[in-house]
Amino acid sequence: MSCSPARTGRDRQRYEDQFRLVAGCIPYRFEKVDDNFCDIEKRLLVLMISSPNRDNLVFPKGGWEDDESVTEAACREALEEAGVKGILREEPLGDWEFRSKSTQNSCSVGGGCKGYMFALEVTEELDYWPEQDIYERKWLTKDDAFKFCRYDWMREALKRLITVLSEGETEEEEEEAREDQAAEFSPPLLSVSDARSHQKLSPVCFGTPSSGVQHLDDSCSKCIVLG
Repeated sequence: MSCSPARTGRDRQRYEDQFRLVAGCIPYRFEKVDDNFCDIEKRLLVLMISSPNRDNLVFPKGGWEDDESVTEAACREALEEAGVKGILREEPLGDWEFRSKSTQNSCSVGGGCKGYMFALEVTEELDYWPEQDIYERKWLTKDDAFKFCRYDWMREALKRLITVLSEGETEEEEEEAREDQAAEFSPPLLSVSDARSHQKLSPVCFGTPSSGVQHLDDSCSKCIVLG
């Protein structure tokens, strides 16, 4: 099966203040467990890729080019280097300045890079991808991923990912609690016959009968829902 080739060259590379601009992401997914209340960090799996000619693992990233947005660049790098697609959070985890340790030519003239990292929830893993002959991918637990983070900026980005995901889970739990509370205190549904019987006891909630049809008064429309 063929796939589109990866972008090469530096003709469209973006630079800012002598820094080569880089976009990347931390691909992640959640391991399925029987306990739905299991800690999010225990279910979190992070995808890292092998670094060419080195034993360490890295996150997919590469040059941000002038014909794409930074989020498009991050998604492209994830596809080209790791062969994954998914849902990218538009808000970056942060941006970091670092210097290439492998070769001075990989970044700016002085080797400086400024990288924008994003969180990518993986929804699809491809069997074939543009740079699979160069990179191998590996799913890791949070703790193992930290062990393979060779640089401080990588550890900081991973910590930021965990914080963002934990905050998101807390917001979902709070929203579910609000929905449950609203359902608990919502008024019961009444049938038309029940509503008519209730009308005899509380005539202020209904308008004056006309042609045998009962009409809800605006003042009472929030109290009774006709089934």
